[in-house]
Amino acid sequence: MTTSQLPDAQDALRSLSAAELLEFVEDQHAAKLEAERMLLRAARQWAVLHSPDALPAGDRRGRSRARCAGAEGTPKITEYAAAAFGARMQTSPYGAKRLIADAVDLEQRLPQLHAGIEAGVVRVRNARHVAEATRELTAEEAAWVDGEVAESADGRLSWARFEALVEGKVAAAAPHLAKAREELAQTERFVRMSRVNRHGVATLTIRDHATVIMTAEAAVSQVAKKLEETMPTASRNERRLTAFAALVNPETHTDPAIRAIKPKVSALLHLFPGSPIARLEGHGPVTLNWVRHMLGTVAGKIKVTPVLDLAGQAPVDAYEIPKRLREAVRLIHPADVFPYAANLGRTGDIDHTVPYSEGGPTAIGNLGPMTRTHHRIKTHAGWEARQPWAGIVVWRDPYGAFYLVDSSGTRRVRGAEDGHAMSVDHVHTARIVLDGLAA
Repeated sequence: MTTSQLPDAQDALRSLSAAELLEFVEDQHAAKLEAERMLLRAARQWAVLHSPDALPAGDRRGRSRARCAGAEGTPKITEYAAAAFGARMQTSPYGAKRLIADAVDLEQRLPQLHAGIEAGVVRVRNARHVAEATRELTAEEAAWVDGEVAESADGRLSWARFEALVEGKVAAAAPHLAKAREELAQTERFVRMSRVNRHGVATLTIRDHATVIMTAEAAVSQVAKKLEETMPTASRNERRLTAFAALVNPETHTDPAIRAIKPKVSALLHLFPGSPIARLEGHGPVTLNWVRHMLGTVAGKIKVTPVLDLAGQAPVDAYEIPKRLREAVRLIHPADVFPYAANLGRTGDIDHTVPYSEGGPTAIGNLGPMTRTHHRIKTHAGWEARQPWAGIVVWRDPYGAFYLVDSSGTRRVRGAEDGHAMSVDHVHTARIVLDGLAA
């Protein structure tokens, strides 16, 4: 579209109703995603055109300086091929080289993601992230990760959740590499004041084991809580800064209780049978060697909490949600249940899908975590939700669009003929609930 056409386009948009404008947005977004797929295909073809085999027979320098276009073992590409390609995309040769590498790896090493790209289902951003994350893996290890994450690369997961999924699968595919990275991280621990300090304010960066940082955070929070009585008008951040200063130099503080802080830390560690990789909630995958080492260095008592029986959680005859139910809901719903939400925190609301005032029980299957903002949208902005089974939430927006949210993310729900990205069970489940919402 040229600059002279912009006023006409804006006038056309002004003539659309709210529902028509949403359809226009959806169509434009789909066109943008397809354009990204076409650029990825073009990058792959550029690598083909710039194979060293295509050079003149006497061009020895071009052949000697050619490098694998992607991971080790992929076809080679000539040294400066990325420069012209990048210039046409208004990016650097480095940026173009990365795009070409991702395109080649997807075709050569990640067949399921590549097939999803060709089918118009997988998003380029997600696929490229997997290609980059698996570049150090063998072809067999990369193919395993491909099979584990391809279904979730269609945009159903928020970006943070997709990154966490890929990180965990890469660690599980190559635990030796995860161990090597943990060992390398030992050399990257430090306490350092930033060189960029302005207006009399400085930044202190501390990088250490997750358990050390969690303990320090708990200690700061505990002391800040004690300071509420002596600093009633201070903000939370002001009390935390005072608490930090008191902890690093307790002799300057008159309260002897602060010198004897014993912080309690709750670290949620998820173990999987037969896997050498565990997941430290809020921090990511770690090897079992790391777990053994860190538990061996912890001072004080370690409490092991048994696994919750999710199926055996009895409902309660009250609006208030007991702790055991809250924990079960968090395990069933790993993230905020609003469509495409990204929040993974444990401090948000637990919402009754069918309101308690309308007969909705306080029970598994009618509860889901949400941020306060999303909770208010559901309550006041015309959105509706149902849970046909625990862990599956179907939403309808004020304009009649439906979304299915489960542990694998969010999908837009259409008729079965348009549901190629979903299993038959998902479409069937959605239709049952949609009938109830539409009634």
